[in-house]
Amino acid sequence: MKAIVVTDQAAGTAGMTLVERPEPQAAINDVVVQVHASGFVPTELAWPSTWTDRRDRDRTPSIAGHELAGVVTALGYGTTGLSVGQRVFGLADWYRDGTLAQYIAIEARNLAPLPGDVDFTVGASLPISGLTAWQGLFEHGRLRAGQSVLAHGAAGAVGSMVTQLAREAGAYVIGTGRAADRQAVLDFGANEFIDLDNDALEDAGKVDLVFDVIGGDIGKRSAGMVRAGGTLVSVVGPVEARPADGLAVDFVVESDRAQLSEIGQRVRDGRLRTNIGNVSSLDDAIAAFNATERRKGKTIICVRP
Repeated sequence: MKAIVVTDQAAGTAGMTLVERPEPQAAINDVVVQVHASGFVPTELAWPSTWTDRRDRDRTPSIAGHELAGVVTALGYGTTGLSVGQRVFGLADWYRDGTLAQYIAIEARNLAPLPGDVDFTVGASLPISGLTAWQGLFEHGRLRAGQSVLAHGAAGAVGSMVTQLAREAGAYVIGTGRAADRQAVLDFGANEFIDLDNDALEDAGKVDLVFDVIGGDIGKRSAGMVRAGGTLVSVVGPVEARPADGLAVDFVVESDRAQLSEIGQRVRDGRLRTNIGNVSSLDDAIAAFNATERRKGKTIICVRP
Protein backbone atom coordinates (compact mmCIF):
# COMPACT_ATOMS: atom_id res chain seq x y z
CA MET A 1 0.00 0.00 0.00
CA LYS A 2 1.00 3.64 -0.35
CA ALA A 3 1.81 5.57 2.83
CA ILE A 4 3.48 8.82 3.86
CA VAL A 5 6.27 8.30 6.38
CA VAL A 6 8.47 10.62 8.42
CA THR A 7 12.09 9.90 9.34
CA ASP A 8 13.74 13.23 10.19
CA GLN A 9 12.23 15.46 12.86
CA ALA A 10 14.38 18.44 11.91
CA ALA A 11 13.13 18.34 8.30
CA GLY A 12 9.47 18.84 9.21
CA THR A 13 6.92 18.30 6.44
CA ALA A 14 9.71 18.66 3.85
CA GLY A 15 11.14 15.38 5.15
CA MET A 16 7.99 13.39 4.43
CA THR A 17 8.21 10.59 1.87
CA LEU A 18 5.55 8.66 -0.07
CA VAL A 19 6.55 4.99 0.06
CA GLU A 20 5.21 1.46 -0.37
CA ARG A 21 4.52 -0.35 2.90
CA PRO A 22 2.99 -3.77 3.68
CA GLU A 23 -0.71 -3.70 4.43
CA PRO A 24 -1.28 -3.91 8.21
CA GLN A 25 -2.82 -6.90 9.97
CA ALA A 26 -5.46 -6.65 12.69
CA ALA A 27 -4.27 -7.52 16.19
CA ILE A 28 -6.57 -8.44 19.09
CA ASN A 29 -9.39 -5.87 19.40
CA ASP A 30 -8.21 -4.14 16.18
CA VAL A 31 -9.89 -3.56 12.87
CA VAL A 32 -8.28 -2.85 9.52
CA VAL A 33 -9.79 0.18 7.80
CA GLN A 34 -9.45 1.09 4.14
CA VAL A 35 -8.79 4.81 4.52
CA HIS A 36 -10.87 7.04 2.25
CA ALA A 37 -9.84 10.37 3.78
CA SER A 38 -7.35 11.50 6.41
CA GLY A 39 -6.93 14.68 8.42
CA PHE A 40 -3.50 16.10 9.16
CA VAL A 41 -2.29 18.46 11.90
CA PRO A 42 1.22 19.84 11.16
CA THR A 43 2.03 20.17 14.87
CA GLU A 44 2.12 16.37 15.18
CA LEU A 45 5.66 16.52 13.79
CA ALA A 46 6.68 18.14 17.08
CA TRP A 47 5.00 15.46 19.22
CA PRO A 48 7.37 12.92 20.85
CA SER A 49 4.91 10.13 20.01
CA THR A 50 5.54 10.66 16.28
CA TRP A 51 9.18 9.67 16.73
CA THR A 52 9.41 7.29 19.69
CA ASP A 53 7.30 4.56 21.25
CA ARG A 54 6.00 4.45 24.81
CA ARG A 55 9.39 3.20 26.00
CA ASP A 56 11.12 6.13 24.30
CA ARG A 57 12.61 3.93 21.55
CA ASP A 58 12.92 5.25 18.00
CA ARG A 59 9.99 4.07 15.88
CA THR A 60 10.76 5.77 12.58
CA PRO A 61 9.97 5.55 9.74
CA SER A 62 6.50 6.13 11.11
CA ILE A 63 3.31 6.78 9.14
CA ALA A 64 1.90 10.24 9.86
CA GLY A 65 -1.68 11.34 10.44
CA HIS A 66 -4.22 10.47 13.15
CA GLU A 67 -7.69 11.29 11.79
CA LEU A 68 -9.52 9.07 9.34
CA ALA A 69 -12.76 8.12 7.69
CA GLY A 70 -13.09 4.89 5.76
CA VAL A 71 -14.51 1.37 5.58
CA VAL A 72 -13.74 -1.62 7.82
CA THR A 73 -12.15 -4.46 5.82
CA ALA A 74 -11.07 -6.92 8.55
CA LEU A 75 -11.63 -7.66 12.24
CA GLY A 76 -9.03 -8.81 14.75
CA TYR A 77 -9.63 -11.58 17.26
CA GLY A 78 -12.13 -10.55 19.92
CA THR A 79 -13.19 -7.36 18.15
CA THR A 80 -16.80 -6.37 18.78
CA GLY A 81 -19.02 -3.41 18.02
CA LEU A 82 -18.03 -2.99 14.37
CA SER A 83 -18.47 -5.10 11.22
CA VAL A 84 -16.74 -5.60 7.89
CA GLY A 85 -18.04 -3.12 5.32
CA GLN A 86 -19.06 -0.54 7.93
CA ARG A 87 -18.32 3.15 7.37
CA VAL A 88 -16.34 4.57 10.29
CA PHE A 89 -14.38 7.61 11.43
CA GLY A 90 -12.09 8.19 14.35
CA LEU A 91 -8.80 9.05 16.01
CA ALA A 92 -5.75 6.77 15.78
CA ASP A 93 -3.42 6.07 18.70
CA TRP A 94 -0.58 8.61 18.93
CA TYR A 95 2.08 5.90 19.14
CA ARG A 96 0.93 3.68 16.25
CA ASP A 97 1.29 4.10 12.51
CA GLY A 98 -1.21 6.64 11.32
CA THR A 99 -3.80 7.49 8.73
CA LEU A 100 -1.84 8.90 5.77
CA ALA A 101 -1.96 5.48 4.17
CA GLN A 102 -4.34 3.36 2.15
CA TYR A 103 -4.98 1.03 5.11
CA ILE A 104 -4.58 1.27 8.88
CA ALA A 105 -4.84 -1.18 11.78
CA ILE A 106 -6.56 0.60 14.65
CA GLU A 107 -8.25 -0.29 17.91
CA ALA A 108 -11.97 -0.65 17.33
CA ARG A 109 -12.76 1.45 20.40
CA ASN A 110 -11.15 4.48 18.70
CA LEU A 111 -13.75 4.44 15.92
CA ALA A 112 -17.41 5.37 15.63
CA PRO A 113 -19.91 4.61 12.85
CA LEU A 114 -19.97 7.34 10.20
CA PRO A 115 -23.55 8.15 9.11
CA GLY A 116 -24.16 7.14 5.52
CA ASP A 117 -25.02 10.66 4.41
CA VAL A 118 -21.84 12.22 5.85
CA ASP A 119 -19.02 12.42 3.29
CA PHE A 120 -15.70 10.72 4.07
CA THR A 121 -13.90 14.06 3.62
CA VAL A 122 -16.14 15.63 6.24
CA GLY A 123 -15.75 12.63 8.55
CA ALA A 124 -11.96 12.85 8.46
CA SER A 125 -12.08 16.53 9.45
CA LEU A 126 -13.96 15.89 12.69
CA PRO A 127 -12.04 13.72 15.19
CA ILE A 128 -9.30 16.00 16.55
CA SER A 129 -11.14 19.30 16.13
CA GLY A 130 -14.50 17.99 17.30
CA LEU A 131 -13.24 15.96 20.25
CA THR A 132 -10.89 18.74 21.37
CA ALA A 133 -13.72 21.25 21.40
CA TRP A 134 -16.15 18.83 23.09
CA GLN A 135 -13.76 17.73 25.84
CA GLY A 136 -12.44 21.24 26.49
CA LEU A 137 -15.91 22.74 26.80
CA PHE A 138 -17.88 20.04 28.57
CA GLU A 139 -15.42 17.77 30.40
CA HIS A 140 -12.72 20.23 31.45
CA GLY A 141 -14.59 23.54 31.20
CA ARG A 142 -17.89 22.24 32.65
CA LEU A 143 -19.78 24.64 30.41
CA ARG A 144 -23.42 25.34 31.26
CA ALA A 145 -26.17 27.25 29.49
CA GLY A 146 -26.07 30.97 30.16
CA GLN A 147 -22.30 31.16 30.65
CA SER A 148 -19.87 33.16 28.52
CA VAL A 149 -17.00 31.74 26.46
CA LEU A 150 -13.96 33.47 24.98
CA ALA A 151 -12.97 31.29 21.99
CA HIS A 152 -9.52 32.09 20.61
CA GLY A 153 -8.75 31.28 16.97
CA ALA A 154 -12.46 31.02 16.28
CA ALA A 155 -12.01 30.82 12.50
CA GLY A 156 -9.70 27.80 12.75
CA ALA A 157 -10.47 24.09 12.78
CA VAL A 158 -10.76 23.78 16.57
CA GLY A 159 -11.98 27.30 17.32
CA SER A 160 -14.89 27.07 14.89
CA MET A 161 -16.03 23.85 16.60
CA VAL A 162 -15.71 25.50 20.01
CA THR A 163 -17.82 28.41 18.84
CA GLN A 164 -20.60 26.24 17.40
CA LEU A 165 -20.79 23.73 20.25
CA ALA A 166 -20.76 26.48 22.87
CA ARG A 167 -23.55 28.40 21.15
CA GLU A 168 -25.65 25.25 20.81
CA ALA A 169 -25.15 24.64 24.55
CA GLY A 170 -26.63 28.05 25.29
CA ALA A 171 -23.44 30.03 25.92
CA TYR A 172 -22.61 33.61 24.89
CA VAL A 173 -19.55 33.34 22.64
CA ILE A 174 -16.87 35.94 21.98
CA GLY A 175 -14.62 34.78 19.15
CA THR A 176 -11.15 36.12 18.41
CA GLY A 177 -8.97 36.18 15.30
CA ARG A 178 -7.45 38.47 12.72
CA ALA A 179 -9.40 41.21 10.96
CA ALA A 180 -9.99 39.00 7.91
CA ASP A 181 -11.60 36.35 10.13
CA ARG A 182 -14.44 38.54 11.40
CA GLN A 183 -17.23 37.40 9.07
CA ALA A 184 -16.25 33.74 9.26
CA VAL A 185 -16.27 33.82 13.07
CA LEU A 186 -19.68 35.48 13.14
CA ASP A 187 -20.97 32.98 10.57
CA PHE A 188 -19.90 30.14 12.87
CA GLY A 189 -22.18 31.65 15.51
CA ALA A 190 -20.08 33.96 17.68
CA ASN A 191 -22.05 36.75 19.36
CA GLU A 192 -19.07 39.10 19.22
CA PHE A 193 -15.70 39.27 17.47
CA ILE A 194 -12.39 40.64 18.75
CA ASP A 195 -9.65 41.52 16.27
CA LEU A 196 -6.46 40.53 18.09
CA ASP A 197 -4.42 42.97 16.01
CA ASN A 198 -6.54 46.06 16.49
CA ASP A 199 -8.96 45.58 19.39
CA ALA A 200 -8.22 45.50 23.10
CA LEU A 201 -8.73 41.90 24.26
CA GLU A 202 -9.56 42.99 27.80
CA ASP A 203 -12.51 45.05 26.56
CA ALA A 204 -14.45 41.79 26.38
CA GLY A 205 -14.63 41.84 30.17
CA LYS A 206 -14.80 38.84 32.47
CA VAL A 207 -15.93 35.47 31.09
CA ASP A 208 -16.76 32.07 32.56
CA LEU A 209 -14.53 30.07 30.23
CA VAL A 210 -11.54 30.84 28.03
CA PHE A 211 -10.68 28.27 25.35
CA ASP A 212 -7.07 28.97 24.35
CA VAL A 213 -5.49 27.57 21.17
CA ILE A 214 -2.83 30.30 20.91
CA GLY A 215 -0.86 30.48 24.16
CA GLY A 216 1.98 32.95 24.74
CA ASP A 217 1.02 36.50 25.61
CA ILE A 218 -2.60 35.94 24.58
CA GLY A 219 -2.87 33.02 26.96
CA LYS A 220 -1.34 34.98 29.81
CA ARG A 221 -3.65 37.95 29.30
CA SER A 222 -6.65 35.67 29.00
CA ALA A 223 -6.03 34.24 32.46
CA GLY A 224 -6.89 37.64 33.93
CA MET A 225 -10.23 37.63 32.12
CA VAL A 226 -11.61 34.53 33.86
CA ARG A 227 -14.19 35.49 36.47
CA ALA A 228 -14.29 33.89 39.91
CA GLY A 229 -15.06 30.18 39.64
CA GLY A 230 -14.36 30.13 35.90
CA THR A 231 -11.91 28.06 33.86
CA LEU A 232 -9.05 28.65 31.43
CA VAL A 233 -8.78 25.65 29.09
CA SER A 234 -5.63 25.31 26.97
CA VAL A 235 -4.57 22.90 24.24
CA VAL A 236 -1.13 24.45 23.67
CA GLY A 237 0.81 22.99 26.57
CA PRO A 238 1.28 23.91 30.22
CA VAL A 239 -0.61 27.03 31.22
CA GLU A 240 1.84 29.85 31.97
CA ALA A 241 -0.60 32.10 33.85
CA ARG A 242 -3.53 30.98 35.96
CA PRO A 243 -6.76 32.76 36.88
CA ALA A 244 -6.60 34.42 40.27
CA ASP A 245 -9.80 32.75 41.45
CA GLY A 246 -10.49 30.01 38.94
CA LEU A 247 -9.13 26.86 37.35
CA ALA A 248 -6.54 26.35 34.61
CA VAL A 249 -6.60 23.09 32.64
CA ASP A 250 -4.34 21.95 29.82
CA PHE A 251 -5.19 18.63 28.21
CA VAL A 252 -4.48 16.25 25.35
CA VAL A 253 -7.50 15.09 23.37
CA GLU A 254 -8.55 11.45 23.71
CA SER A 255 -10.62 9.24 21.47
CA ASP A 256 -14.19 8.60 22.64
CA ARG A 257 -16.73 6.66 20.58
CA ALA A 258 -19.79 8.17 22.27
CA GLN A 259 -18.52 11.72 21.77
CA LEU A 260 -17.59 11.01 18.15
CA SER A 261 -21.13 9.74 17.58
CA GLU A 262 -22.61 12.90 19.11
CA ILE A 263 -20.43 15.05 16.86
CA GLY A 264 -21.26 13.00 13.76
CA GLN A 265 -24.98 13.23 14.49
CA ARG A 266 -24.78 17.01 14.83
CA VAL A 267 -23.05 17.25 11.46
CA ARG A 268 -25.67 14.99 9.92
CA ASP A 269 -28.49 17.10 11.37
CA GLY A 270 -26.94 20.35 10.15
CA ARG A 271 -26.33 21.63 13.69
CA LEU A 272 -22.53 21.53 13.32
CA ARG A 273 -20.48 22.65 10.33
CA THR A 274 -16.96 21.38 9.82
CA ASN A 275 -14.15 23.68 8.78
CA ILE A 276 -12.12 22.23 5.90
CA GLY A 277 -9.19 24.12 4.43
CA ASN A 278 -6.88 22.50 1.87
CA VAL A 279 -7.91 19.22 0.20
CA SER A 280 -5.40 17.08 -1.68
CA SER A 281 -4.82 13.55 -2.96
CA LEU A 282 -2.36 11.20 -1.26
CA ASP A 283 0.05 11.55 -4.20
CA ASP A 284 0.03 15.34 -3.89
CA ALA A 285 -0.17 15.54 -0.10
CA ILE A 286 3.48 16.35 0.62
CA ALA A 287 3.42 19.26 -1.82
CA ALA A 288 0.19 20.49 -0.19
CA PHE A 289 1.75 20.32 3.28
CA ASN A 290 4.67 22.42 2.08
CA ALA A 291 2.66 24.99 0.10
CA THR A 292 3.49 28.61 0.92
CA GLU A 293 -0.20 29.54 1.09
CA ARG A 294 -2.74 27.51 3.02
CA ARG A 295 -6.40 28.07 3.76
CA LYS A 296 -7.73 28.23 7.30
CA GLY A 297 -9.31 25.05 8.54
CA LYS A 298 -8.45 21.38 8.52
CA THR A 299 -6.12 19.94 5.86
CA ILE A 300 -7.72 16.81 4.37
CA ILE A 301 -6.07 14.14 2.23
CA CYS A 302 -8.42 12.15 -0.02
CA VAL A 303 -6.64 8.79 0.10
CA ARG A 304 -9.20 6.91 -1.99
CA PRO A 305 -10.83 8.93 -4.79
